[in-house]
Amino acid sequence: MSSTSTSRVLFEAADGIATLTLNRPDKLNAIDYAMADRLMELLDGIEADRSIGAVILTGAGDRAFSAGGDIREFSGSVAQGPLVAVRDFVRRGQSMTARLEAFPKPIIAAVNGLAFGGGCEITEAAHLAVASDRALFAKPEIRLGMPPTFGGTQRLSRLAGRKRALELLLTGDTFPPARALELGLVNQVVPHGDLMAAARDLARRILRHSPLAAAAIITAATRGLNMSIGEGLQMEAEQFARVVPSRDLREGLDAWMARRPPAFTGC
Repeated sequence: MSSTSTSRVLFEAADGIATLTLNRPDKLNAIDYAMADRLMELLDGIEADRSIGAVILTGAGDRAFSAGGDIREFSGSVAQGPLVAVRDFVRRGQSMTARLEAFPKPIIAAVNGLAFGGGCEITEAAHLAVASDRALFAKPEIRLGMPPTFGGTQRLSRLAGRKRALELLLTGDTFPPARALELGLVNQVVPHGDLMAAARDLARRILRHSPLAAAAIITAATRGLNMSIGEGLQMEAEQFARVVPSRDLREGLDAWMARRPPAFTGC
């Protein structure tokens, strides 16, 4: 899973953490079709790589996490009519954010600058997010005469509540990282120079624990949001049942009773 400087998404891995960098800094890391496809390809490889337990997703350069979809490219799809626009643009974007949201390993968005449109939707879909104090967010699709298309009408309402989400969706106004923190879009705001260190620290705090338990928590929490409480509790029970035969659970229980640190293996 090597990457070059010309790749749409850069890949690095160290200490069990993969760092994916959206890499079109001259275009404010706008998400074109090639970038979305490359991100999905890399996630497939990371999921299969047992040496990687967490992912940090950030943007290249100092100006943007991602300014959203590549307007010039998707306008070409729009010109070909609804069928092509939905197939090439909407389904691709929704598949990308759904993959991030349901990914079995924790994904942390490190928002280093502008997070507009699709960039904001990636932040919404990521399991966790840390924002630079220089970050700036917006849901500007309405300025183009369209709704968000990568899940932004759905996830922001679930994170922030219907009325607060609709204010941002209907005005297209920018909002600062402090507001994103208040809305539940990000977990913390840090000085710009501390962003990646903070994201790595969060990843390391997760990596102390069983990857099987982490995957079960992500699945139960993500799927449960769209279920009744009864269905969600059943999902929780099913995820617990999946880890019962694991060595990790046995190790965690034995370590607790022996008053020693556990040594999880992901088995």
